[in-house]
Amino acid sequence: MKIVITMLNSKYIHSSLAPWYLLSGVRAYCNAEIHAEVTEATVNENISNIVSRLSEKNADIYAFCCYIWNIDCVRRIAEEIKRQTGAVIVFGGPEVSYNADEILKNNGFVDFVLSGEGDESFASLCSCIYENGDFSQVKGLCYRKDNRIIVSEPVVSEKEPLSPYCDDYFNSLHGRIAYIEASRGCPFSCAFCLSGRCGKLVLFDIERVKREILLLADSGTQTVKFIDRTFNAKEDRANEIISFIIDNYGKKIPRDVCFHFEIDGGTLRNSTLEKLKNAPAGLFQLEVGLQSFNPDTLRAVHRNPDTSELENTIKELVSAGNMHIHADLIAGLPNENPESFRKSFNRLYALRPHMLQLGFLKLLHGSELREKSDDFSCYYHSGAPYEVISTHCLSEEDMQKIHFAEDAVDRLYNSGRFRKTLEYLVDECHIEPFELFESFGRFTAGKTNIPLDEYISLVYNFFGSKTEKMRLHDALVCDRLSSNPSGIIPSCLKIPDTRLRRIKKHLSENMKLDGKIACAILYSENRVVYCDYKNKNPVTENYGLSFMEIIL
Repeated sequence: MKIVITMLNSKYIHSSLAPWYLLSGVRAYCNAEIHAEVTEATVNENISNIVSRLSEKNADIYAFCCYIWNIDCVRRIAEEIKRQTGAVIVFGGPEVSYNADEILKNNGFVDFVLSGEGDESFASLCSCIYENGDFSQVKGLCYRKDNRIIVSEPVVSEKEPLSPYCDDYFNSLHGRIAYIEASRGCPFSCAFCLSGRCGKLVLFDIERVKREILLLADSGTQTVKFIDRTFNAKEDRANEIISFIIDNYGKKIPRDVCFHFEIDGGTLRNSTLEKLKNAPAGLFQLEVGLQSFNPDTLRAVHRNPDTSELENTIKELVSAGNMHIHADLIAGLPNENPESFRKSFNRLYALRPHMLQLGFLKLLHGSELREKSDDFSCYYHSGAPYEVISTHCLSEEDMQKIHFAEDAVDRLYNSGRFRKTLEYLVDECHIEPFELFESFGRFTAGKTNIPLDEYISLVYNFFGSKTEKMRLHDALVCDRLSSNPSGIIPSCLKIPDTRLRRIKKHLSENMKLDGKIACAILYSENRVVYCDYKNKNPVTENYGLSFMEIIL
């Protein structure tokens, strides 16, 4: 019997552990006559091409890992596979674990849904199909029987799963982001998340975790991402893993590899903080789930951090200068109105995380907020990803303003291409951050997929009427030189000046710069800025700038 386990990732750079856990289970628990393999693709690929690749494998069972970002594609592919091959179709994953009845009722081509963790139950199902066994003995299995739909509770295991890593996994990675799991479950029960419903925190053997860290670090990837929902849930354990990575950095761990953790900033202890602050630059990326600074909102979703303490922690992490800090806000949570969201945004922006993710609440199947959506008059899209449209405190118009801000934040702030420009606009021109991003996002609405130089021109023209245009010009020039190693200034910022050729010659001959050099005149300061594209910051990924007085 042949099984194909399929995963559709959101982007090529992403990989996934789920199908490899299932493969590991089949190989460990099933009869030797049962053969399984993993096929990965992305939601951006042509559906027909994916169907052809899968159907050519002539499998008896096609299993699909289902998430909010791929469920629509999975449905279309699975339905066509069923039509062409008549094979058994199995769905599993968080997107179908809490609505199996609905999936089976509305998708006749789906034969089975596995609810919850499938490490062992998928293997059990495959064996049951092969041996014509009793489906009622398969934990978490949902299926049709005698015109009825049998629904089982999601499987939550307190056992450490088998390792998902095998030769096939490493052969398929091709330098993509590699994921690792050191624990399952979460000590918190946030109302918008499913992790708190997945049982108590299960910690994997620490020596296994260390072995897998070294395997992944040596796999050719540049990023190893821990998918633990709260990496610092256990202080001593977090410290041991961090110390292990630092001790092996530049030895068994290549210097171009970084590690990503999702942490709870409100419970980050000084011992962990100090280890992180003393790590080599660029080794760690931290994602801090803030969600809101509004106490009423945080209480409504069962989060009760000391916001002042959290603020201080983020400030310390950012000021250390050796880690990439990613902080999240979520729009659409209960009790969050336009004014409180604006205040949360501005407060977080003032801390200057390297990435400020402005997300929107998604009412996941199985989450408490979905079950209680009427309590805060929440109107949301009926199809995945179930994003909120309005709430009792945020109208559709309010949410649209936040969407405008989100687009501008991604392109202006998170891109890292406008750091000095934003400093000038916010710190010197005193433009309120949320107003800045919302107004510019509104101005550029619909202008997607435009060249970077054209986007810079939009920034220059839009803010030029609100500021000293030459100061803005010089900030944009500095940003261009520091973020783009081509050294080419966009046409909208070029000012013909015969001095530039002499200045560049002077730099080459007298400043001992033997690499590629780019320079420009800053007219508001009457001095020169130059960059030789050698000293790239491993955290910001910007190049260092130098300045000198005009002497020619």
